[in-house]
Amino acid sequence: MAKSLRDPKRRPTHPGAILREDVLPSLGMTQAEFAKRLGVSRLTVSELINEKRAVSPDMAMRLGRLLGNGPEIWLRMQQTLDLWELAKHRNYEKIQTLKAA
Repeated sequence: MAKSLRDPKRRPTHPGAILREDVLPSLGMTQAEFAKRLGVSRLTVSELINEKRAVSPDMAMRLGRLLGNGPEIWLRMQQTLDLWELAKHRNYEKIQTLKAA
């Protein structure tokens, strides 16, 4: 697996931030129009781009289809963020790794 160039101490970018800062402006599209094309409510899009909602597999499929880049990129971004949050806020160091038999 390739080593990431991202600073592991820095919070990964939420997929909604990418939509808010890059995708919607480049498309010149409103949240309402984007929501309509995705087949979801404007509230759903608003919560996503304001980082109050995670990208679900269903949303990843919708985004990947609409934007033509596939669902995997959206799921990877969300998974990276989720794992970073867990590692930062939970203590997994107490769990002992099993030794090979």
